[in-house]
Amino acid sequence: MGIKEYEQTLMGPLKEATVMLLLRDDDVLLAMKKRGFGVGKWNGVGGKSNPGEDIVETAIRESKEEVGVTPVDPAKVAVFKYYFPHDNFGMQVWIFTASKWQGEPSESEEMKPQWFNLKDIPYDQMWSDDRIWMPKVFEGKKLVGSFMFDKDGNITDYYTDEVNSVE
Repeated sequence: MGIKEYEQTLMGPLKEATVMLLLRDDDVLLAMKKRGFGVGKWNGVGGKSNPGEDIVETAIRESKEEVGVTPVDPAKVAVFKYYFPHDNFGMQVWIFTASKWQGEPSESEEMKPQWFNLKDIPYDQMWSDDRIWMPKVFEGKKLVGSFMFDKDGNITDYYTDEVNSVE
């Protein structure tokens, strides 16, 4: 079953979540997930939206909670739908970038942050979709798309499209 067929079986809205990519010169801040969903993978910081919370507020709150920084003027650069049919689970994830923030990144119970040069991103230790969309975001492109995963975290179907703005 592909993405289009699976979307027709969904009931109700997807859970909303965020990923924040902090950018400094030619570096990006990624964080090693220490517990929960995605444990053992490098990722941007982020998480699920609270009821009634604006998605930008979610991105800022999660950045504070996970690495101790407050992004200033974060930009929406992508939105993706992620589907895990084997778990009957899906979510919509908003991707943000920020080149200004308050505070210094620090380790939390959930995340261990580290700066990576854009040419040395550890894609082999990340979600498999990251190598598809992240380079495009670093080039300044805005994207929408969907990714479907099997029980082992492998992509079984996907698409991405370049757009003028992400809303």
